[in-house]
Amino acid sequence: MKRRDFLSNTALIGAGIPLGISPVALSSCSGQPTAKFYTPEELGMFSFEKVAPEGKPLKAALIGCGSRGTGAALQFLAAGKELSIIALGDVFADRLDSCRKMLKEHQNNEVPDANCFIGFDAFKKILDMNEVELVLLCTPTFFRPEHFKAAVDAGKHVFMEKPCAVDPIGIRTVIAASKSATAKGLTVVTGTHKRHRRDYWEAFLKVRNGLIGDLVYATAHGHQGAMWFKNRRPEWNDMEYCIRNWFNIYWLSGGLFIDQTIHNIDVATWFLGRTPAKAVGFGGRAQRKIGDTYDFMAVDYHYDNGTRMLATGRQIDGCDGNFSEQIYGSEGVALLTDSSENVMIKDYEGNILWQYDYKAMPVKNPYEQEHVHLVESIRLNKKINQAEALAYSCQIAILGCEAAFSGKVLTWEEMMSSSLKYGPEKAEFGALPDYHEGIVPIPGSVPKATE
Repeated sequence: MKRRDFLSNTALIGAGIPLGISPVALSSCSGQPTAKFYTPEELGMFSFEKVAPEGKPLKAALIGCGSRGTGAALQFLAAGKELSIIALGDVFADRLDSCRKMLKEHQNNEVPDANCFIGFDAFKKILDMNEVELVLLCTPTFFRPEHFKAAVDAGKHVFMEKPCAVDPIGIRTVIAASKSATAKGLTVVTGTHKRHRRDYWEAFLKVRNGLIGDLVYATAHGHQGAMWFKNRRPEWNDMEYCIRNWFNIYWLSGGLFIDQTIHNIDVATWFLGRTPAKAVGFGGRAQRKIGDTYDFMAVDYHYDNGTRMLATGRQIDGCDGNFSEQIYGSEGVALLTDSSENVMIKDYEGNILWQYDYKAMPVKNPYEQEHVHLVESIRLNKKINQAEALAYSCQIAILGCEAAFSGKVLTWEEMMSSSLKYGPEKAEFGALPDYHEGIVPIPGSVPKATE
């Protein structure tokens, strides 16, 4: 499909806002153009209630019982009343058992033995359960497109952790399933938690209503220390090692840029409201010794209207941390960060044009707030579907990775039509001949994703 076809009817956040929207010039009585100002409701802003509204009991299932999945399940249970996790699925019994124990200890949520499923087909057994209305998809990213499509086909509401795919084929699967979810009236909330922060939303309203003028540039930074890893054990086969160490395995996670910097890329994409035309990037491996991923990357994105975005990611100990975004306009810059209560907008002389009032409107933990929005959407029939927005943000990250791997300019159209696919054709325990520990892409020797 061509880019214009993919972008048609794309909602940024369940409010019917197409990518590329900008303030519309209207005519006043005097004939002079006036700016169109958007209300929070028109832009799809959430209610930001601290607790989800009461309603009929909502029964959910968790697919992927690792630390992030367990955390998401606990946050869902704490979002309101009459919420329960009634089924669990994972490929490892020890992870399922640990999650099951945590749910019991922290939220008094018991999952029956009969509803605990182990294996690569566990998700299918869960989706066959009529009593399950909502599924939390928290497996390693490689499995997400298949699981999301199956959940939508089964008519389930979905919480889908970021990212949603590691390759263009997975992205296209998610986009198609997202359109099906919208047609079915299903709620889909994704783990792009910054979209669930009130301070970010208030800044978005100001930017969308022209406080900083025409948008010309954005930066997105995800810098932190080295992340977790697992050393291989003699009893693990290739598949078990990769899944237990999934964050450091590219075909499972997409590496630091897709799995972590996606948060910052998603915010910049949300504010800019468009996808890039092309990208050029670089990256490498300075300290990481486990797996096959880079530990630093930087990508320069070019847009067809002349806008640019610089996205950078780094996971190296001993370096400064920086998780932030900056949105530059012709008249000022929006300074966004979730590492401190300091979201504001300034002009180019340093004057503060607007600053979020954290005392008047405290910001709830966004990992908890997103589940309040999830339950609220279902119970009040206020439909949210963030899957397509996440898919486009992920594709932007994938575009950057492939440009860095090849060392060549890569276009959006090339990525959207690419047949590139990572990972084995069949998920099963055993040897993985195509996986090579410690071998990372070398720019200049890797073919373009379209070659």
